[in-house]
Amino acid sequence: MGQDKTISERLWAVAIWAAVIFFIINFMAMIATVVINSFGTRWLGTWLPAGYTTRWYRSAWDEFQLGDVLITTFQVVGAVVLLSGLFGVPAAYALARRNFPGKQLVMLLFLLPLMIPPITFGIPLATVLYRLGVGGTFWGVIIANLVPTVPFVILVMIPFIEQIDPRIESAARVFGAGTGQLFVYVLVPLLAPGILAALLLVLVRTIAMFELTFFTAGPDSQTLVVALYYAVYAAGVRAGQSIDAMAVIYMITTLIWLLIALRFVDPTQMVARAKQEAAR
Repeated sequence: MGQDKTISERLWAVAIWAAVIFFIINFMAMIATVVINSFGTRWLGTWLPAGYTTRWYRSAWDEFQLGDVLITTFQVVGAVVLLSGLFGVPAAYALARRNFPGKQLVMLLFLLPLMIPPITFGIPLATVLYRLGVGGTFWGVIIANLVPTVPFVILVMIPFIEQIDPRIESAARVFGAGTGQLFVYVLVPLLAPGILAALLLVLVRTIAMFELTFFTAGPDSQTLVVALYYAVYAAGVRAGQSIDAMAVIYMITTLIWLLIALRFVDPTQMVARAKQEAAR
């Protein structure tokens, strides 16, 4: 009986690893196809393109105005990251240090934009923004992206703040530090790793956010992911290699920031910290 169970467990493990390997191979093959095609001159009915060139990247840069799109993307991402930090960190401090009636309800409300798919609340949110006159503008895109990112910063920062001994803050107040001085000169240096982790994750999340940006962006406020969508589905005939070149630029941009984020953020530590908070 025990031997049969061991055999079944081994077969199950082999099946899981086979599925994982199959997924990874297909995933890498799709990426490789896009990258190779972005450099190919002609690729029809053969294993590899007939030749290679970089002209599709120049074509995509000019045709899709990628210079302007990248500038807009970095402006939107920078504004969202900055405002998320300015709003999220003080709010996280207040929630971590204060107990009040309805606190659990407030925490639940902050969880909702992270748990619900963006398309669910994106359409009503875009409707409100357009009625207010900011839909289709640069600030409309920023406001829409702040809806999930500010709660994200709050939830990430609360465990970091709770790890700081409140007696440090009391000692600073004894020596005459006001609230602003306490926050800037005492808390921010201690919270710097957590703030950096939260803002880097917000940066990666905002670059990849399609739904909210798509619903609220105008012709002059499109980020790279929205411009890529329009390049694929807009009317007109476009070379597939140019679109693939644009996709490669998007993948490289996202990957660079993701690697930078992982350099400062350890997902396993965040999971362990979340388990400790749940155990309490």
